[in-house]
Amino acid sequence: MEVIHSIRPLLAVLVSLFITPVLVSSRSENVREAWTFDAAVSKFLIVLSMLPLILKGFQIEFNLFEIMPGLSIGFRVDALGMLFALVSSSLWIITSAYSIGYMRGLKEHSQTRYFCFFAFALSATIGVAFSANLLTLYLFYELLSFATYPLVTHHQDQEARSSGRKYLFYIVGSSIGLVLPAMVITYKLSGTLEFSREGILAGYGARALIPLLLLMFLFGFAKVAIMPFHAWLPAAMVAPTPVSALLHAVAVVKVGAFSIIRVITGVFGIGLLSSLNLGPLILTLASVTIITGSLIALFQDNLKRLLAFSTISQLSYIVLGLGLLSSKGLLGAMIHIAMHAFGKITLFFCAGAIAVSTGKKNISEMVGIGRRMPITMTAFFIGSLSIIGMPPCGGFLSKWYLALGSIEADYKIVLIVLILSSFLNAAYFIPIVYRAFFCSPEESQFDDKIREAPPFCVIPLVITAIISILLLFYPQPFFRLAYLIIESMGV
Repeated sequence: MEVIHSIRPLLAVLVSLFITPVLVSSRSENVREAWTFDAAVSKFLIVLSMLPLILKGFQIEFNLFEIMPGLSIGFRVDALGMLFALVSSSLWIITSAYSIGYMRGLKEHSQTRYFCFFAFALSATIGVAFSANLLTLYLFYELLSFATYPLVTHHQDQEARSSGRKYLFYIVGSSIGLVLPAMVITYKLSGTLEFSREGILAGYGARALIPLLLLMFLFGFAKVAIMPFHAWLPAAMVAPTPVSALLHAVAVVKVGAFSIIRVITGVFGIGLLSSLNLGPLILTLASVTIITGSLIALFQDNLKRLLAFSTISQLSYIVLGLGLLSSKGLLGAMIHIAMHAFGKITLFFCAGAIAVSTGKKNISEMVGIGRRMPITMTAFFIGSLSIIGMPPCGGFLSKWYLALGSIEADYKIVLIVLILSSFLNAAYFIPIVYRAFFCSPEESQFDDKIREAPPFCVIPLVITAIISILLLFYPQPFFRLAYLIIESMGV
């Protein structure tokens, strides 16, 4: 595979950091928000400029410096990194627009701090996407944890501070306590942390250590929220809704899922995991999280908390696809990154729009809201269909390929898990939509004064809902990138 050396990966990481001095010094809301948009669009265009080369099979590299042999800080853009970067950079533009409507609509305090750390978070996210090795990925993973902490604790009350401590305890404690020693052991065994298409550990001895290392990485990258390392995610729902959308659809949880994909494919390798029959271990952890998360979501009344447990469940679809160790399972896992991102961010945008317009956060208080906010609740219905995995939304494709992967790998129990979880998804989403639209005037809890949220809140959720539908009919370039990933691994 031909390699092109370019500074563009570094620029994609840094562009959102360049604006932070302007955000801090500016006293004008309009100037601050304009610079945020400029940085978001610039980041997306830089990422997009590299896409044609990646689709042609090239890789783009930029090395900062080498610490010692096999240990360096550097960037590499390949098909997997490009897939994740496209999703995160495009959704930053939409989330920035939504943040304006939400933060202004609720007259939130400390908006300058909010937009600054938002920019830091997106820099760290792209840094993870374009990491050339495990060390670089780990550093940006930790940077993201600390960049999102002020966002989680934005309200600065007792609940926010308590949730923030839990957030850091889980995601930083696990990465330092599990990922860091696993990295040291990996380097000791192989002499490198550079990602390899066959896997860093392929061909090395000490195979008895492999299952332990696998568990350390799976639980250590706790942003993917595999149970029991999931409690930080519902706790983080104290954050403003745009932050929740960022956490659950764009940055934090997807960085966790992406890191697991990198570790499975670039550290262990599909061949090594197959030879040691470690697929069932991964599948068991993912299946338990999928079903348990869905069951807990079924009994939630707070809408954001329901979406949090839904996210816990949905993230493990990606882990499930990896555990199948088959080409179609891997394909389903990778495109689920994009399909889930657009569907789930739509749902969070809708939850925030409802909060801005009505102040309501509990599902039991939303009877009849579809008559007062039809655009928002129609978008909520579309996002729900995508998460359930039903046409005409793109979420159908990722679940379809996961089902094909389970058949290809001859794991019929996994197919049952997928079907059962989809029924559970429908069981907690469809009643919300039904009660929103289909109720008598007497049952409705809203009067004629309730209207749609401000345009900056409504337009983004309409855009993401439309994209969720379009992804079923035009899933490119995500499909093409996923195929390139699988081809490069020789699965």
